[in-house]
Amino acid sequence: MAEKNQQMFASANGYSRKDEESATLQSEDELKRQKRIKLAMYIGGFIVFQIIVMTVFGLTVMKVKTPKVRLGAINVQSLNSVLTTPSFDTTFTTQIKVKNTNWGPYKFDASIATFMYQGVAVGQVSIPKSKAGMRSTKKIDVTVSLNSNGLPSSNLGSDLNGGILTLGSQAKLTGKVELMFIMKKKNSANMDCTIAFDLSSKAVQTLQCK
Repeated sequence: MAEKNQQMFASANGYSRKDEESATLQSEDELKRQKRIKLAMYIGGFIVFQIIVMTVFGLTVMKVKTPKVRLGAINVQSLNSVLTTPSFDTTFTTQIKVKNTNWGPYKFDASIATFMYQGVAVGQVSIPKSKAGMRSTKKIDVTVSLNSNGLPSSNLGSDLNGGILTLGSQAKLTGKVELMFIMKKKNSANMDCTIAFDLSSKAVQTLQCK
């Protein structure tokens, strides 16, 4: 009887050990499965993050924006007008500002800014070849001298009599925006400004650029 009990106990212990080993293997498999799931989640999250970064990078850093060209403040040195002729001449200093909002420098070729009265040129100024740095504004000092000598018959007399002389200024810059020191994209920038001079005060009344 005692021997039979021993056999039954030994058998029970054998089953118990097998159950423990099976549970241990299942536990290890479950841990490995959870690790694989976590790894897959990390890899998936990293890929999504990289896609977001590349999308933002492409929409901001790699997107080329057209630089803006504007006239700066105008300091009138002389402004003369004659109603009887009629005629005018003026000299002033200003800055031609090239604002570059790109994530790379904008290198532009030499150009010319033309000043006009009712679409007819009354003077020009040279814009030298230069560069506007990354997300910065290049300021070019210029001295402008204008006169009405080449004007055909126009409404100049009535404008001078009204006390306001309105002139336009246009320029076009051609160049390239350099991105990441390897990519170069052609880009042209235009200036279109309107200047209104007050003949009585011999100063600029308004300056508008678009």
